[in-house]
Amino acid sequence: MLKHKLRADSLGEHRGLYSGLIRLHLLHHASEEPIFGLQMIEELSRHGYKLSPGTLYPLLHGMEKKGLLRSTQQGYRNDRRVYRATPAGRKALAAAKQRVQELFSELFEDVLAARSGNKRRNGEAL
Repeated sequence: MLKHKLRADSLGEHRGLYSGLIRLHLLHHASEEPIFGLQMIEELSRHGYKLSPGTLYPLLHGMEKKGLLRSTQQGYRNDRRVYRATPAGRKALAAAKQRVQELFSELFEDVLAARSGNKRRNGEAL
């Protein structure tokens, strides 16, 4: 969870940097349990991301079109579309976790070094 909320305009300026992370977050939750749009808008809001339905639903539909999610109609009058990760989505998530971990370990190398008390300069221990 972010320690501070990101300003909405900062997300807009760098939206492309976050869109893949948001897709992975959606896929993660859809692999754990069925999800629906409003639930994910609220979930992402808790992390500082303010997405409108006009932003979120195209992401969900695109992920469904790519075979990562599958949706069904549910609710009192079949008025809620619920998404679940497909086997292909679960496989993609597992692969993405490994790749993201590798990239993020490099991205946060300085933070991890500071936490462990090791000083680093240009990737080398001092």
